[in-house]
Amino acid sequence: MIRKWSAAVGRTTGTGRTSRTGRTTGAGRTAPAAARARPPRRTAAPVTYGLMALCCLVFLAGPASGLSPAYGSGAELIAAQRAYFRHWGVIPAELFAGSPRAPLTPATALFVHGSWVHLLGNMLFLYVFGAMTEERMGRIRFLLFSTGCGYLALLGYALANAHSQQPLVGASGAISAVLGAFLFLFPRARVTSLLPFLFFLPLRFPAWIVLPFWAALQWLAAGRAGSGPGVAYLAHLVGFGLGFGCAWVLFGPGTRVRDAPATAPEGENQP
Repeated sequence: MIRKWSAAVGRTTGTGRTSRTGRTTGAGRTAPAAARARPPRRTAAPVTYGLMALCCLVFLAGPASGLSPAYGSGAELIAAQRAYFRHWGVIPAELFAGSPRAPLTPATALFVHGSWVHLLGNMLFLYVFGAMTEERMGRIRFLLFSTGCGYLALLGYALANAHSQQPLVGASGAISAVLGAFLFLFPRARVTSLLPFLFFLPLRFPAWIVLPFWAALQWLAAGRAGSGPGVAYLAHLVGFGLGFGCAWVLFGPGTRVRDAPATAPEGENQP
């Protein structure tokens, strides 16, 4: 999930729904839950787990975690968060203003998260879908793919909202790209979803149903999203499209994995 952070409240809580108060609740909250899929051989997914570890370390060291006394509390902590997000996040209005540092911010923003829910939601999706995609692509290619698509997803959102002053942070553009690639590579992998309109009963569907449904929800939410604090749904859509397109270009229809037996423990993200 990618967030537009508001210093007026100084906190965010997830992605999926937005409000004008600067709070968001759950990226996966508009998404299907998780995948039950075959793990990589020898459970080796060093890039996936390395990216997760880096995001967690950056979050724990920053003011958004609330764990470091160096950032103070109350108004002082909120001011520190505001400065932190503006320094490391993407500010569309400044990205194209000619600053030599601004082009680096779509890369740094990928590893910055605005709250515990924001971080954990993104890490869950990366954990569930990243390992199999990394195994299929290879370590170096997966690293370049995920970070490159994440950069371009943030850039795409900034281009569409060039006058926005809201800082954007979060890895969900990159993770959405992983979802897009997963859909192309493993269309029949079983995905366990918890649907609120079915009383959160865990149901299993193939990825070719669940992930397009997730993308459709992002599209609908993007059409209702304002320019204020909330979730940058457009970045999710850009990342998802880039991921699917890159997988198609890199592997072609003939290399698609037609079936992925469900043998691994599942992760679940509650809608």
